[in-house]
Amino acid sequence: MVKNNNYYRRIFIKILGFDSAAALCVDGEIMGRSNMYNLSAKIEAAQLGQTHLFYLGQAGFIIKSANGKLLGIDLYLSDCVSRFDGFKRLTPIISLDGLVFDCIIATHAHYDHFDIDSMPNLLANGKTRLIASMKCEKEVSQLGINPNIVNYVKPGDKMKLDEIQLEFVYCDHGKFAPDAFGIVVGINNRLIYIAGDTGLRLDKVDDIKNGRSFYAMIAPINGTFGNLNECESAILCEKFNPELFIPCHYGTFAEQYGNVAEFVKIMNSKQLKYYLMRLGEGIVI
Repeated sequence: MVKNNNYYRRIFIKILGFDSAAALCVDGEIMGRSNMYNLSAKIEAAQLGQTHLFYLGQAGFIIKSANGKLLGIDLYLSDCVSRFDGFKRLTPIISLDGLVFDCIIATHAHYDHFDIDSMPNLLANGKTRLIASMKCEKEVSQLGINPNIVNYVKPGDKMKLDEIQLEFVYCDHGKFAPDAFGIVVGINNRLIYIAGDTGLRLDKVDDIKNGRSFYAMIAPINGTFGNLNECESAILCEKFNPELFIPCHYGTFAEQYGNVAEFVKIMNSKQLKYYLMRLGEGIVI
């Protein structure tokens, strides 16, 4: 019998400890295979009335709200880091032609989070706003971005994008980016904690949680440049106890490590729910 890709995907999901694709996001669903050549159309076609999360590699995510609002977070679409740091992009360059965001967030000024090659085009439509860390002001000025569309934020600040609540929280990227922040996204009566580029700071967990429960958590596993490694991410996941953990910040550069097999082994040993997103994949949350 010839088995299609969906068959093997369900087998893989069972290996991760889920009974079915529907159980993967508790009451969510998988949106199908990644197609980087049709990603903009795929995002635009994502059904209204549901909240969608798309993964663009490295630390980049797109959230599409039930009302169609588009929020881009730490989008790295080009290969600009190779020019400045010599880190070659190992994943496909991404085009989001025709996609108009309501807001883009850059959690700090590193070019795999503030993509200097892509940012001017993403902001050229006159509608999209930029939310960025304090030290991104230099890049904004150098790129000639209209300062009137930019909000600079720090941990403790809050903003609202229609039905999306944004809370900017502590993030320890050390000397690499002391102004970096994490994000708590409130949407569809659920909270998503995006840890950002951070080390393990258990002393900050209670302040960020603030007595709340989190549906999903996103955190790095690369263990370099001050970031959480595979084991530390699992420890932080235990402390937040989200219904779903999504690892990021791996696979884009050889120099930044991130052992997915080791992460899977650790998470399975702790019986923690997680999901590895493909480049360009979207899920309903």
